Amino acid sequence: MKIGFFTDTYLPQVSGVATSIRTLKDELEKMGHEVFIFTTTDPNAPEFEEGIIRMPSVPFISFKDRRIVVRGMWYAYLIAKELELDLIHTHTEFGAGLLGKMVGKKMRIPVIHTYHTMYEDYLHYIAKGKVVRPVHVKYFSRLFANHSTGVVCPSERVIEKLESYGVVAPMRIIPTGIEIEKFKRPDITEEMKQDLRTALGITEKELMVLSLSRISYEKNIQAIIQGLPEVLAVLPNVRMVIVGKGPYKEELEELVTEKGLMEYVQFVGEVPNDEVALYYQAANYFVSASTSETQGLTYTEAMAAGTQMVVEGNDYLNTLISDASFGVTFEKDEDFASCFIEYVQAGIQKNQEILDQKMYEISAEYFGKAIIEFYNDMITFYEENHSENELTETMDKLKTRLRSFKGTSE
Repeated sequence: MKIGFFTDTYLPQVSGVATSIRTLKDELEKMGHEVFIFTTTDPNAPEFEEGIIRMPSVPFISFKDRRIVVRGMWYAYLIAKELELDLIHTHTEFGAGLLGKMVGKKMRIPVIHTYHTMYEDYLHYIAKGKVVRPVHVKYFSRLFANHSTGVVCPSERVIEKLESYGVVAPMRIIPTGIEIEKFKRPDITEEMKQDLRTALGITEKELMVLSLSRISYEKNIQAIIQGLPEVLAVLPNVRMVIVGKGPYKEELEELVTEKGLMEYVQFVGEVPNDEVALYYQAANYFVSASTSETQGLTYTEAMAAGTQMVVEGNDYLNTLISDASFGVTFEKDEDFASCFIEYVQAGIQKNQEILDQKMYEISAEYFGKAIIEFYNDMITFYEENHSENELTETMDKLKTRLRSFKGTSE
């Protein structure tokens, strides 16, 4: 099968979406399929990359480290036609995603979409939430998803949200898999872990608590910091390490100073990809209070690395953390401190046998097989239900509404 991925976010940009797309591409190619990436230009990208088609783009509004395709439909169509694509898989609702829909319509092939981002959690970045509102997200998401052949939902939370928007296109929950070996890393020795902890000023008797993510408001690292004084009152040997970069770092540093936690919290910035697993394995616990994830790859990465988690729960995480040896979830921000203290004091040991059983469920191999199964089902669905007149009307309506997009409510 020849598949075209259309995305505004791809390497060398660093994000969970870019990582998941690359993981899926690699896995599908291992299975004998051909995958071509239609994405944005990027000043940091190599001049030539096999199988990567880059289209003119500009930085995306408030996310200056992200880009959006602004033109190239005819160019993308000619290449897609020459490649004889069997299916298009869009990974954004904007620039490249719209081009992917148009190319799919012109080639008369199925267009699958993955809904990666819960946009309602990010509206504050665009004119402080005063221009684009939740009702706009609902309207556009429903429009885009319903005009796809089928929709991949990384978690139960996504499918429930899309159903509440009125999406009726075929949807399937397929959690994003990870390359287990990148985080399991048997080559990481106890000496290497200890060397890292020593470099961070953390002794053997202290508990290293790791936060690893983009440092932004919606990641809710502030909730962990807010709960840290309560934790330290009972567990004074806790030391928090925050890995990542992002627009909210300065505010978090001010919060740490305000709480008098400078001795207990340190920011190490972004670390090289090949060191991420070392940070996970050197840590005693991985923590997160994020509520913006459609799934969140850091949780499965921590699990693959064998690091126990204390994280704010949702339907996906409550299912993922299916055994107490993996970690524990808490219900709301205010519960973090008490939950963390109770879990540490319980002294629940890691169980490698149970962890090994879980590995396939979160693996890239399982992810790739589930996606191919959905592709095949949607190709059959498309062939049985495709109507050229309906598709033409759909795309004309989509383009018209996008041009005149304005506030609507129901």
